[in-house]
Amino acid sequence: MGIVLGANQYGKAEVRLVHVDRSAPQHVLTDLNVSTHLRGAFDATYLTGDNSSVLATDTQKNTVYAFARQFGVGEPEEFALRLGRHFVQSQEAVTGAQIEIDQLPWTRVGDHSFSRPGGERRTTSVTFDGSSAWVVSGLTDLVVLNTTGSEFHGFPRDEYTTLPETTDRILATSVTARWRYSSLDLDFGALFTGIRSRMLETFASTHSLALQQTLYAMGSAVLEDFAEVAEVRLSMPNKHHYLADLTPFGLDNPNQVFIAGDRPYGLIEGQVLREEAPDAGSAWQFVPGFA
Repeated sequence: MGIVLGANQYGKAEVRLVHVDRSAPQHVLTDLNVSTHLRGAFDATYLTGDNSSVLATDTQKNTVYAFARQFGVGEPEEFALRLGRHFVQSQEAVTGAQIEIDQLPWTRVGDHSFSRPGGERRTTSVTFDGSSAWVVSGLTDLVVLNTTGSEFHGFPRDEYTTLPETTDRILATSVTARWRYSSLDLDFGALFTGIRSRMLETFASTHSLALQQTLYAMGSAVLEDFAEVAEVRLSMPNKHHYLADLTPFGLDNPNQVFIAGDRPYGLIEGQVLREEAPDAGSAWQFVPGFA
């Protein structure tokens, strides 16, 4: 039985980049976590340790900082496209590059003062193979909750089922969403803002019979309103809230006091696709959680 090297890539993970645009009295702060991944003719380094074609990961890190100084940052999709094209076009052994960026949000509280909100992050993953490029953008850890308008009933019951049916429950989740754009010449900032808002509106307005139904409604709403998006992939854990038993204290609990569960939790994942969307190509390869 033969042994062969399969698909592989290497790069520099989680390069922390903070860029301050001081060109106007109101500074612009951009806080990024950049990961670079290169693909190509690297069999020799894996099989024999021959590094003659390997662009050092430290060099990749330095390129991230140099590009931020030379060209600025702008939208994370634009920055990732610049980096990906550079690595493929400047290195003979590199045939493809994937650049992943998480943008950490800051809220402006003055011309040069900012505060940091919760854990939500804007993300992008750009793949460039020398002739084609794909942009997969999204967000992670968008925590949302509906206090009502959620039911869960009609599911099968067997000897191990203890979960009661309910027609009124708290529905809470932490949304991780990725969407693939159909083209590259786009206003990525405006699209991100619009798509995020549309998902929030749909979550709030959907009377949910299951978190799966809510997931599909959110993805469908994005595709209906944004022709630039080819598909949406979502991962949504069910952040369970259990009704607290207050009877030992002689108290009732008319759906008011809950215990916020930590783990285990239900995990709902799915893809919502546009039938006529262009082929995904290498867009999703090695995208964490969505490959």
